[in-house]
Parts: sequence; C-alpha cells; structure tokens
Amino acid sequence: MNRRLRHYACGSTSHDLASMFHGAPRERRRFPSGVFLYDGADGRRVLFDTGYATGEWRTGWRGAVYRRLLPPHVDDEDDVASRLRQDGVDPASVTHVVLSHLHPDHVGGVRRFPGATFVLSEGLQRTLAAPTLRSGILTGLLPEWFGDTAMRVLRDEEFSLRTVRGVEVAAVDLFGDGGYLIVDLPGHADGHLGALVDDRVLLAGDAAWGSDLLEEVQRLRAVPRAVQFDADAYLRTAHTVSLLADAGVRVVCSHDPVRERDLLS
Repeated sequence: MNRRLRHYACGSTSHDLASMFHGAPRERRRFPSGVFLYDGADGRRVLFDTGYATGEWRTGWRGAVYRRLLPPHVDDEDDVASRLRQDGVDPASVTHVVLSHLHPDHVGGVRRFPGATFVLSEGLQRTLAAPTLRSGILTGLLPEWFGDTAMRVLRDEEFSLRTVRGVEVAAVDLFGDGGYLIVDLPGHADGHLGALVDDRVLLAGDAAWGSDLLEEVQRLRAVPRAVQFDADAYLRTAHTVSLLADAGVRVVCSHDPVRERDLLS
C-alpha cells in the first residue's frame, strides 16, 4: 500500500475572530474539526484525532458550559466512523489513534476504535488522572474501556531534538522508520502533540486556530490567552510552526478548512 494521508471534517464550531484577536475584523468563521488518516506502506493505519461526538453528550454542567462557549455543529454523518466508511475504510482497520490533546472536538470519536492502540503524551496522561475545569476535559465523552485499552504513553524523556529543514523540533519516531514523527507542540494543553508525516506535512493540532492565523497568536485577547495551558509556550510553538511552514513543510491545523482529501498527493 502506498503511503497516503487523508483529511475528514468531523463536525465544526464557529467563532468571531474579533473576540479572539486584537485588531481582527468582525468575522464569524466556521472551524471544522479535522481528523487525519495515514496509511503507511507497512499496512499500519494511524488516525490523528477523532473529531466531535455525535448524539447526546452525557457530560453534565461542564458540557453545557462548553457547548455554550464553543457551540458544536454535529450531524450523524459527521461521526468519524461514518466518514471513514464513506471513503471505503473499515474503522476496525485503524491500528493506532494519536490524540493531539483531550478537548471534546478531538476525542469525541474515541469510542469507535476499541481495537486500536492509543498514542498520547505523558502530559495528556497527567490531565486524565486529574482533570480540571480549566483543562477542558469532558471525561463523559471517553468510553468506559478507554483506561484499559492498548495504549502507548510517550514519556517526556523520549522526545529528542531533530532538525527538520533547518528547524529544531522535539519528536518521537513512532515506528522507527522516519515516516511518522510525533512532535511536541506545547502550550495549548499539557502534552499537546502534532505529527510530521514523511517530513512533508505537519499536523499541528491546535497550535493555532488555523494555519493562516499563526501570526495572530501574539494578538490573542485575554480570555483565549487565559485558557491556554501555557500561553508563553503557545507563542513559542506558533513561532516554530511558522518557521517550518517557511521552510516548505505544509502545516495543517486541526481547524483548517482543508479543501482536498489527499494531503500527500
């Protein structure tokens, strides 16, 4: 099987740019929740994030607050398993699920992959062990079996510095072949991760609201700045990601409105 990286939109939210960034125009933008499927030459199928959950959220008052602040727009066909099937992919064939972080628009489809190995950082594991309101974790979205499923937790000390097109990043080579690097992109959440695929495409998660908004990160208003796990690290990460983009790496943030399905073609 040739290597392939595909994008699926699994729900969306919308937000006014002027309420997020100083000096931004009053423009309400739709932000899709992106999921990315990588088919490796060795038969591995790696999903990066899982989009929103469809149906009713049994997440109590915390879920109600989240939905009021960032109202999701989710239909039944936005379910990640449905998106995969529409593309001829059996969800059971997914071997690994990488979670960039644990916010609702990234973990809603976890329940669809009970047979996969989940890949997460030590920081995400810390957050799972002691979630707080500020961390934005709605544990009710995670299935009961999640804590006992096959899991690879990337320890902080596993990340080593690598130079990618002249830019230094901390990464773990997930399969040891250089094709899928898990990249440390701190700031938005404790242990927030990205993935560099074939040294060509960086799946940047929520390193910014969009790849075209990387330069706006420094103009975040007080509230969106306050909800970052580490606002200073968030700024540094946006700068690093911008350098990678300038060096020719295609940067795709989770909420980018990606038009094409295939990202490696």
